[in-house]
Parts: sequence; structure tokens; C-alpha cells
Amino acid sequence: MNRILHMKKSTRTSLFTYTLVIVAYLVIQLLRNVREGGVGSVLEGQLIPICAYVTMALALNLVVGISGELSLGHAGFMSIGAFAGASASAALQGAVESAPLRLALAMLLGALFAGVFGFLIGIPVLRLNGDYLAIVTLAFGEIIKSLVTNIYLGVDENGFQFSFLSNKNQLSETGIELIRGPVGVTNSERISTFTMGFVLVLVALVIIFNLVNSRTGRAIMAARDNRIAAESVGISVTKYKMIAFVTSAALAGAAGTLYGCSQVTFTASKFDFNQSILILVFVVLGGLGNMWGSVIAAAALTILPEALRQFADYRMLVYAIVLILVMLVTNNPTLWNFIARVREQRQEKKGGAEQ
Repeated sequence: MNRILHMKKSTRTSLFTYTLVIVAYLVIQLLRNVREGGVGSVLEGQLIPICAYVTMALALNLVVGISGELSLGHAGFMSIGAFAGASASAALQGAVESAPLRLALAMLLGALFAGVFGFLIGIPVLRLNGDYLAIVTLAFGEIIKSLVTNIYLGVDENGFQFSFLSNKNQLSETGIELIRGPVGVTNSERISTFTMGFVLVLVALVIIFNLVNSRTGRAIMAARDNRIAAESVGISVTKYKMIAFVTSAALAGAAGTLYGCSQVTFTASKFDFNQSILILVFVVLGGLGNMWGSVIAAAALTILPEALRQFADYRMLVYAIVLILVMLVTNNPTLWNFIARVREQRQEKKGGAEQ
């Protein structure tokens, strides 16, 4: 116990977040094995989306909370990962029989594609600041959605066939249509599992915590706190912001693959502006730069709309009211001052007891 108390605050936060995720996974797995009174049908159907949205919240928090830039286009990276990963999974179905291995390869490919797009988009975008950057990332998110809507991709024994705007592919009888334009991906095999989602969340946490606590992470936060001071000591602000942006995009792509491979059918319209705002809500509610807060907020707000479905037409109204109340409580200075005073009193009592 003393060793934990004497650890750096960042190390304690990392251990707490890892423990939180692992305990939640074990509890849910135990409940899933209980025949009566275990995980309900609502939660069972939300387990994989929860893991995908938690990863998305962590990825966006790296940009918004750690890097200090407002991005409104992360749903676009999620869509790239979803379509690229689902297409790769379908194309590898005959060559790779193991579903977990095929999903892992698809997630790597989805992360790679999203990371490449993040790099290309980041070249012009990261030279902007504030509202300008937010508007441009929003535009890029909508551009990506429009591009994906007009892609036709298929594969047969002769290889991949690609066309844009209209379906000009001439597949053989054994060919597979991977992406069908506005129809999106159809009849996809559902290979995503809750365990793979849990592994993805842990991988995302490990990557983010190691990045934040490294020299690169300190440079990113220095550029966030004072751009002029950072540049004056030789820190390349654009370079380090690019590292955070590309890492975030790659994690969003992997989350998109996890989500896409859990759906039989999905279209590009799923990953629109509202999706980006929803992910941003997860980040703001959990706290900027607070990774364990993002985990809790993403999980809670993903379950809440489904849990309120019994209220029918009023469920989104109740959801909005709950969201407003939570935001008012978590951003209440009086409450935080009270918590700080309680902590100080506890520290004083511990100090007196040790003497």
C-alpha cells in the first residue's frame, strides 16, 4: 500500500484505469455466465459498441484533452476503419479461418488506413488553431463520409476491383461485393467479440499512457499550454501535434473495425456529424485529459439511451436532462472545493496519526 502511495500521480492514475477496465471485464464475464439475473439482453447487445465507443473517447481525448485541439471529424476516421476492416475481414475469409486472427488483422489494417488519412488531413489542418481547426476537421469528416458513400469495392479470383460514383465492377460468379456505395456493407460476418473489444481498450490505454508520460507527451502538453514558449525552446509544435493526431486517428480506425465487424449491415451515414459530437460529449463529460473518466462516460452514455427505451418518445428528453444535470454537477466549483477540503482534512489526519 505504501508503495502505491509513493508512486507518481501519473503512475497511480494509469494503474487505477487498468484495474477499473479489468475488473469491469471480469464482472461482466461472470454475469454473462449466470443463467438467471445476469447480463440482460440490452447490455449484452451493447458490449461491443461500448468497447468501440470507449476506444473512440480515449482517442479523441488524446487530441482534445492532451494536445488541446478541437477535432470534430473523428467519426470520419471511425468510418474508414469500419469499411476498411469489414472489407479486409470479408476478403480474408477464405485465407484465414480463425475469426479472432482475422479480426486482429482487420483491425490493424483499419488502424493503418485511418492513420494514413489522419496524416494527410493533419498536414494542412494542424497549421490552424482554435475554431478554424474545428471547422476544417468537421468538413473533412463530411468529405470522408461522402467519399465512402460513392465507393464500390469487390474481390474475386482475379483480385480487387474498385470503382467510384457508379458500380462498374465486373465480378465473377464467385466474387464478393465488399462495399456497395450508398448501400454500404451488407451481409458481413459478425466476428467481433467482447474479449477483443476489451483487448482493444487495454491496448489503447497502454499506448496513450505511454505516449503521455514520455518525452513526446510532455512536448505535446507544452505546446498545448503555451505554443510560443514551446517554439522558443526548439519544440516543433506541428510535429508533436501530428503525432497525437495520427495516433488518435489510428485508434479510431481500430475502434471502427471492431464496430463494423459486429454489424451485419451498416452505411456511411452512421458515421456523421452527430457521431462526432457524441464522442466529444463522452470526452467532455469524462473530463479533458482524464482517461478513466472517458472510459466511464462512454460506457454510461452508450447504455443510457437503451436503458431508457421503456420511456418511448420521451427517452431522448430524459437522456438530455440527465446529461445536463451531470455536466452541472461535475463542473460545479463549490462541489470540487468541498472535495478538495475533505482530501486536505484526510491528509492532515494521516499526518497527525503518523506523528
